[in-house]
Amino acid sequence: MAQTLKQDRTRQADARDALGRRIADAFFAEHLFDALPDVVFFVKDAEGRYVVVNQALVKRCGVKEKTALIGRTPAEVFAHPFGQTYLAQDLAVLAGGADIDDQLELHLYPNRDPGWCLTRKVALRDAAGAIVGLSGVSRDLAMADQKNPAYARVAAAARMIQEQFDQPLPLSQLARTANMSVAQIERYFLRIFHLTPRQMIIKARLDAASRLLIGPASVAEIAQACGYGDHSAFTRQFKATVGVTPSQYRLMLRG
Repeated sequence: MAQTLKQDRTRQADARDALGRRIADAFFAEHLFDALPDVVFFVKDAEGRYVVVNQALVKRCGVKEKTALIGRTPAEVFAHPFGQTYLAQDLAVLAGGADIDDQLELHLYPNRDPGWCLTRKVALRDAAGAIVGLSGVSRDLAMADQKNPAYARVAAAARMIQEQFDQPLPLSQLARTANMSVAQIERYFLRIFHLTPRQMIIKARLDAASRLLIGPASVAEIAQACGYGDHSAFTRQFKATVGVTPSQYRLMLRG
């Protein structure tokens, strides 16, 4: 049995390698991703400069053509300090750090509207294993799949998050609200909302914070209103997700 599995894997690897050698355009996926308006796709070189982009990224950056992005780094494309944050993230992956897997991010689009997405970045290696670039996708968060038969039960937990995000919400409490086990609610949250329960809590809190930052409330007051024990924890979470501090974000909104 083990020998048969090994032979099957060897055949699969040989077929993959053989097809890879015959494909003339290594970046054929660019044209496929051009057809997906809610998914950003990119390939970058070892310096973090764009080599391949799709139309969704062109739109997200507020430019007209792909040529406006090719050869440039995120720091040269996105507003400060967002671009510097994205470039630092890229350079960490290129330096051999861990790949980025479904990082929840809040982007400020050219019209200053905020938008949530999940970003994934992976290092690209040559035949010798050296990192030569990176590739990634960033998926805009879609509407919930209300046709899923478990939606009504899971929606009860989602409503609790939206209404009580300023309170501690352990996963066990959300599971009881949905009449599910902890494992079930985690699985259905991902399937229906494309977020883990923890990611949804962060999203709800930072959605509220981004609205409050338009007004006169202090950062400490906003932190308390959004369920954070102190403003330093709020600032760390906000910067880790948005890429800038709450104060910097407030200045960008008012600019």
